[in-house]
Amino acid sequence: MEAKETFLQHLQRSLSQGTFVKLTLSKPGGADKSFKNVYARLIELKGAPQVSFTLRYSTRDITKNHPPEEAVPMIGLWLGEDFLNADLLTTEADYSLQYNRKRKPRLHQREASKAAPPPKAHNKPKQYFIEASGNAYLQAMGITTAEGKVRADGQRKFRQINKYIEIVDSLLQQHGDFPRQPHIVDMGSGKGYLTFALYDHLVNNRGWQPSITGIELRENLVGFGNELAPKVGFTGLQFRAQDIFEYEPERIDMLIALHACDIATDIAIAKGVQAGAEIIIVAPCCHKQVRKAMQPTEGLQPMLRHGILQERQAELVTDGIRALLMEDQGYETKVFEFVSTEHTPKNLMIVGIKGRRNASALAEVERIKSDFGVGEHYLQRLLDR
Repeated sequence: MEAKETFLQHLQRSLSQGTFVKLTLSKPGGADKSFKNVYARLIELKGAPQVSFTLRYSTRDITKNHPPEEAVPMIGLWLGEDFLNADLLTTEADYSLQYNRKRKPRLHQREASKAAPPPKAHNKPKQYFIEASGNAYLQAMGITTAEGKVRADGQRKFRQINKYIEIVDSLLQQHGDFPRQPHIVDMGSGKGYLTFALYDHLVNNRGWQPSITGIELRENLVGFGNELAPKVGFTGLQFRAQDIFEYEPERIDMLIALHACDIATDIAIAKGVQAGAEIIIVAPCCHKQVRKAMQPTEGLQPMLRHGILQERQAELVTDGIRALLMEDQGYETKVFEFVSTEHTPKNLMIVGIKGRRNASALAEVERIKSDFGVGEHYLQRLLDR
């Protein structure tokens, strides 16, 4: 039997037998490039079961409800056309349907990652990539209670986690051919809030088999992460107490460095570039190196004589050059606002996806350095080695 038909049979059976947990369609393959994802859950309306679809577009979300007998054929129409990946979670097993470049499907079955279906209440709160209930690591980190509810002092961190996963998931969709067994390195992983959440998302929402390494200097945090990971079944997640400058992996598919201070961000970017990472994600913090080196031209000096303005300009110069240097190395970059944490108001994120090289990037870097009197940018020194 064809893989698609078998997948739809598993879906139909889970809906009729009450074992359905959720369904995710990803990796857009249709003509409408703004159609990004479909998320489906089971609800009750007026006492009758309904499959509630959240259709995610680039600029909006649309919610539609259909009875199961209509929902399954709808999903069948999307599979292999609009979306090339489908992940079905049930209480009996998890199923992943993946199409290759020739649109030939393959079905993978794994042990169930969820022991019970979620509540079917229609007035369910906002759909999150990472749910509060049923995730023991969130409780261990003090974000949720034993009952699976977000603590009052954990609301901000919970929103940050889901925003982060939303960004990463969008980048994975844009990449398209990202490996399903990736090695991901999180440099400066801290306590591991985002590291655990990313592993959870890739395994339980996308059906992948990632290997994620968190690099962190503080040994107590590394010990906490390495003790917690096997307890919650995250066998592909590990933490290492090491300086990121000394870390030399054989392979990196995705490099992450959030709120690495000053040149630590440059070190992380250089490690990702040199290891051939397909995706690089950084959220810089502190910009001391360029600020100390900056000697702006005479025309800019009156504006930058105020310390706060000089500091902000140094941030723009530092991160603008970082993006251009990544483009010179063959990455297509985006710079946008992330969300701040309780530790820092910095909320800029720079991401790079391997693509076409910007041939004029180095010349643009030199012009910026000349205008602001910057003799050296640390990332450029690392990349020129």
